[in-house]
Amino acid sequence: MGLLEGKVAVITGAGTGMGRSTASLLASEGAHVVLVGRRLAVLEELAAEINNDGGTAYARSADVSSKDDVDALVAWIGDTLGPVDILVNNAGSASKVLNVRWISQEEWNQVLDVNLNAVYLLTQAVLPGMLARNTGTIITVSSLAAVNPNLLGGAAYGAAKAAVRNFMTYLHNTFRNEGLRAITILPGETATPILDNRARPPRAEERDAMVQPEDIARAIHLVATLPQRAVVQELVIAPTIQRDTSGDLEISRWAGAPAEDRP
Repeated sequence: MGLLEGKVAVITGAGTGMGRSTASLLASEGAHVVLVGRRLAVLEELAAEINNDGGTAYARSADVSSKDDVDALVAWIGDTLGPVDILVNNAGSASKVLNVRWISQEEWNQVLDVNLNAVYLLTQAVLPGMLARNTGTIITVSSLAAVNPNLLGGAAYGAAKAAVRNFMTYLHNTFRNEGLRAITILPGETATPILDNRARPPRAEERDAMVQPEDIARAIHLVATLPQRAVVQELVIAPTIQRDTSGDLEISRWAGAPAEDRP
């Protein structure tokens, strides 16, 4: 019997990277995982893989920055599987323009929608059920960009990840005595597809030395499977070796700059 036997776990951004690894690992512990993302075909492929391995998984397409989509998703889960026990806010998005001098309002808002507003909407949707049962776990993948923001992640990404870290601390301080465990994971550079949006996407050998998606999944597994009496409020996981990013930062400074402003 797994440590999460019968628990309903919702994982956003489940189609690739950290979300995919997390879904597989939680399912291996007996959780009934709901895979959430925009690309249904990718989610269905993972769900089939988990189900074939003896787990239980459901694929649901949703825009997690849309209140209507989120409310419909949580209502479907409640009707089909029961209340949500574990919410993993993993969906993330970074801008292509990293310097605040050049980023458009549209791109700024899109990054905040996925990294911050989606967490608020999903939390608001699952919170009543968790508080009614005096138990529940909300895990949000923030970033070390929340602590040390720079041009690698960009202005919008760093701001959103800092805001969501603040929001999770708010949840911890406000609802811990009502049984809610609010947990923030703060990864350093991690080899996921989001790196392809970088002004200079890291080379394969650079990605090999980074934190891997399965490492983040193991961190999420740790905090999710602890007894309900214990909470890890924050967990930092970063590459052992810190690489020289000075060249990347300079390239990032000028991404999206008008030609007349470039050096």
